[in-house]
Amino acid sequence: QVQLVESAGGLVQPGGSLRLSCQASGRANTMAWFRQSAGKEREFVAAIRRGDRAKSYADAVKGRFTISRDDPKNQVHLQMDSLKPDDTAVYYCAATTANWIVSAIPRREGYEFWGQGTQVTVSS
Repeated sequence: QVQLVESAGGLVQPGGSLRLSCQASGRANTMAWFRQSAGKEREFVAAIRRGDRAKSYADAVKGRFTISRDDPKNQVHLQMDSLKPDDTAVYYCAATTANWIVSAIPRREGYEFWGQGTQVTVSS
């Protein structure tokens, strides 16, 4: 079992930045961020592989969000820049001990461990 704990989100103005962190209780091969806004399905944001740090991003966040990880500390981070009101959501940290499978990376079913979620609100 891997337990995941996200850092606090917050309220940010449009165009602003916010950094989320997630602490894992153990080792995970792939760590990711998903988000869910009101009335919508949970959607993939970004993922990063242990070791070579291969990354994958959703089109909606490419060029604005950066995922990174610190393997010795079992942490993953999400740097969010140029935030938009559409980025408002509950952000979830996710992890899997499975090998990196390209088709599984953006799917909820690809991850067996989840954090409790943290609210990010982008509003003026």
